[in-house]
Amino acid sequence: MTTTPELITPKDLLAADTSMGAVTLDVADLDVMTAYYRDAIALQVLSSEGSQVTLGRGTEPVVILRHSPELKAATPGQAGLFHTAILYDTQEALAATVATAAQYPGVRFVGSSDHLVSQAFYFDDPEGNGIELYWDRDRTQWSWTHGQVEMSTLYLDPNQFLREHLTEQGLADPTALGGAVVGHVHLSVGDVATAQEFYVHRLGFETTASVGNQALFVSAGKYHHHMAMNVWNSRGAGPRQRTLGLGQVDIVVPTADEVGALTERMKHFGLQTRDDGRTVSFDDPWANLINVRSADA
Repeated sequence: MTTTPELITPKDLLAADTSMGAVTLDVADLDVMTAYYRDAIALQVLSSEGSQVTLGRGTEPVVILRHSPELKAATPGQAGLFHTAILYDTQEALAATVATAAQYPGVRFVGSSDHLVSQAFYFDDPEGNGIELYWDRDRTQWSWTHGQVEMSTLYLDPNQFLREHLTEQGLADPTALGGAVVGHVHLSVGDVATAQEFYVHRLGFETTASVGNQALFVSAGKYHHHMAMNVWNSRGAGPRQRTLGLGQVDIVVPTADEVGALTERMKHFGLQTRDDGRTVSFDDPWANLINVRSADA
């Protein structure tokens, strides 16, 4: 697919205060996954109705678990979720959750990194879905060159981080240290050029960083990234079959008018949409379901 940058204009960009909503996961074992996100990732059960459990902090949903035992596990190399990234306001709050996760039986710790714009810790949940727990440095400390934000992958010593930032209060009750939100969502895709065509030239994000033909980072309002796409495990992947794992990505825009404008733009590109005026849903090129809703929906 060729890129067509002339099709995107400033009025087509997503609003600067666009944010990410909850990530929906289709899961095989609802009890095991609920326990993990509640007891390891220190989220609170906000609602539990039949085959669906919503977890988050306060009133903010972060992960929606949808019991889907009829689905098979994703095959290696398939497009889908790379990780859900949960953002904390402070290093103390991040340290509290990392320490809680580290004590959870059988937890899968993948690694930790200093990305210059943020500090991050990585885990896999019991069904193999990636999770990033992170804290952002203040935007005044981010460096931009020719419209791209400087990010890196530097070693971050998890033990030193915990020694410096873990408090007795955090260890006793990590949920008492404030909220947690989905800061960004990172996808596995088949190729970067098609991802840029869809997420930048059609959906309306701006490119904030890229790694050749390996990875793309995009955002609204000059955040370091609200979404990312890479081919590290999925180069050449086509549209995914419905499997366990990613069920839906939610993007939140400020107003219903912006939902309406996006709906018309997607229809202009010939994309099949489902909309009710306040939310619009469509598939990306790899059949990942994207749902955009207004903040007052």
